[in-house]
Amino acid sequence: MLYLSVLPPPLLRVPALYIHSTDPNSPSSKAQTLAGHAALQPPPAFPIPTGLISPSVPTRHGAAKNEDTSKTSPFHLDLWFYFTLQNWVLDFGRPIAMLIERSPKTLPRSMVYVSIITFVMGASIHLVGDSVNHRLIFSGYQHHLSVRENPIIRNLKPETLIDSFELLYYYDEYLGHSMWYIPFFLILFIYFTGCFTPDEDESRMPVSALLLTGPSSLYYWYLVTEGQIFILYIFTFFAMMALVMHQKRKGLVLDSNGLFLFYSFIITLVLIAVWVVWLWNDKTLRKKYPGVIYIPEPWAFYTLHMSNLHAAKESL
Repeated sequence: MLYLSVLPPPLLRVPALYIHSTDPNSPSSKAQTLAGHAALQPPPAFPIPTGLISPSVPTRHGAAKNEDTSKTSPFHLDLWFYFTLQNWVLDFGRPIAMLIERSPKTLPRSMVYVSIITFVMGASIHLVGDSVNHRLIFSGYQHHLSVRENPIIRNLKPETLIDSFELLYYYDEYLGHSMWYIPFFLILFIYFTGCFTPDEDESRMPVSALLLTGPSSLYYWYLVTEGQIFILYIFTFFAMMALVMHQKRKGLVLDSNGLFLFYSFIITLVLIAVWVVWLWNDKTLRKKYPGVIYIPEPWAFYTLHMSNLHAAKESL
């Protein structure tokens, strides 16, 4: 237990009052002397659990406070390395709590809790839907076709089973992705808002950051194309650009963590553009993804083109 002694301000202390008396053994003289000793004694200490106070770990969430823009922030190699590695291996943003904890901005507790709960619920729906979807692909499900047009689905009896698979597709591709990616990009942007410094010497990326930029950008490309969240991504990117220009007027520049995240988003946009141009004239994928925003999913490309190549090799 850690004991915290709460002392009253010095100006509020009541000095001991000594009234001279010719008789030192008189009751009034003894009472006054005891009162003086009591006034000089500090109040009792109140026990406070050690888990609530930590001198080395500052509180990250709660009441708003003035941000210190002059504080240097080194490149968080461990954060971004685990963030990229676990995203690729698990397809799940597990280090999102680390991102919140490392955020230079103080985040309200309510926003943190709601974001994490929504994120976990959306990711759970997505993982359940993907586990079923991958089993269907191994059974012959063609991802470049709609649910009702798939050969293994359209002949199901009774036909109400097709409605169940369409409902599963909706939970996975729309509801799950929205609940997963909106908090994901929101937390990334909030983290980005604190990655500014007045020192231009801090606006440099170390070699480790340059090495991680490629895998990180490739993951964001996969996230945007497979998750069909280009609108959410591009709005986040535009907000980041606007914030950079606004902070530049104040004499602030991005630190190494902000540069890493900003350059990752730029490279992601380039990869998406190359992906779209490459598959621009694919008539089958054009039918699956009609509309102005044409961004095919990698799994749809795989089931349309790559799976046929694997089947041909196996037949040989």
